[in-house]
Parts: sequence; structure tokens; C-alpha cells
Amino acid sequence: MIKASSIHIDVKKYFNRMKITGLIFPCLFIFLFISCSQGSGKKNMEQGGEKTEMKVLSNNPDDLTASGEEAFDQFIHKFSTEESFQFERIKFPINVIIPDTGHEGMAPMPDSIGKYDWEMLDLSYDSTYLTRPYDQYYQVVRFEDDTAVVEIRGINNGIYADYYFTLINNKWYLVTLYDASF
Repeated sequence: MIKASSIHIDVKKYFNRMKITGLIFPCLFIFLFISCSQGSGKKNMEQGGEKTEMKVLSNNPDDLTASGEEAFDQFIHKFSTEESFQFERIKFPINVIIPDTGHEGMAPMPDSIGKYDWEMLDLSYDSTYLTRPYDQYYQVVRFEDDTAVVEIRGINNGIYADYYFTLINNKWYLVTLYDASF
């Protein structure tokens, strides 16, 4: 026999979940709306008849910021497009955490990748990756002191990876990665 108090508790938990869910979906909608509108603003600015003078940065990642550090966005562009540069900027052997394909649940396990086992990594990102029909994901870069973390999160597809970069002698290096994608 079910007690009335246990039903009351279950109903209360249900309504609390509904409140939380009711907050999450509008926030996600607002985030997507802002992201999409920012992209169309750039497109309209490029197509508009009004010419605006903009400072163009060199694609040379050796250009330094005012503090003498390498600019991360320029670094990541060259890192993603030039294989020799990528090999120079990874601290091999690199320690990684990847899914164990031999384990039924693909539990994450530590591993190490040597220079000769490395495959070219492309961390360039286009906002269309969020809306394409398959393998949708978004990418965020978090900065903290002398560390940058490129976070890649899939949308309902199992993509989940973090790439950790550290500033060493004013240059960015990939030092470790965590890939829990399945």
C-alpha cells in the first residue's frame, strides 16, 4: 500500500524538476538566439555598402600581445592548419584521457601519445557546426592565468573533449587532452 506522504514527496520532486527544466530551456533558447543574431550581424556588416576601417591582425602567430605573449586566436589558427607547427607546439609524449574501447562502458583511461602516433588536430570552429544536420557541436575557449582550455561539446551525439594549452616562454603549447567522446 502506498502512503499519501510518499506520493506528496514524489509530486513535490516532480514539480521542482519542472521548475528547473522550465528555466533551462528558455536560457538555451536565448543563448542560441543571441549566437545566431551575432553571426548575421557580421554577415550584414560585410555585405553593407558602408565601409568601416578595421585593424587587421596578421596571421603570423609570432605576433605578440602588449604583454609579450603570443595571441591565442592567431596561435590556434596556425596550430589547426599547419602540421609542422602543430608538432612543434605539442609537448610529446602527451598524456591523454580517452575512452577504453576494450571496456564495455568505454570508461575513460589515461594513456600517452607519442609524436609518431599523433594525428593532425583541427580546432578551427565555424558557427555552422552548431546547426549542421549531423555531428553538431559548440566550442568554447576558457582562459585562466597562463592556461587556455578549448572545450568541445556535442549536441545529443556523444562529442565531449577538452584540450589544455599552457603558455610556456610566451608561446602556447598543447600539454594534455581529455576526450570522453563515444
